[in-house]
Amino acid sequence: MIGPIFHRLADAPTPVAPYSHAVEVDGWVLVTGQLATDPDDDATPLPEGVEAQTVKTMENLKRVLTGLGLGFEHVLQARVFITEFVRDYAAMNAVYARYFPDDRRPARTCIGVTGLARGALVEIDFVAKRP
Repeated sequence: MIGPIFHRLADAPTPVAPYSHAVEVDGWVLVTGQLATDPDDDATPLPEGVEAQTVKTMENLKRVLTGLGLGFEHVLQARVFITEFVRDYAAMNAVYARYFPDDRRPARTCIGVTGLARGALVEIDFVAKRP
């Protein structure tokens, strides 16, 4: 067993709480949930609407994966947390689906929650595996 390795990445969004961007052990990579924060300016307000927030969240996850030398093709599981489940589920799914080929989508859980950090509408985390 090698690890754990606690990754803090310079190009990833500033953590909104005390955590690492990812923790890795034996090639398994647990990617911390990301919000729609601006990785270049943490003070920038979150985008309006679940579609825009889902795009920004997925792009932030892409930054973390890229910083680890990984991509969406290495993602095996995702967890999605949304604050307005009934209203935003379909719209979030439409954006999320664009990031994975139809025949290679990760296992996923989607959970309606009462609130997220920074008043976000969506947060997504990943489990990935190095090849």
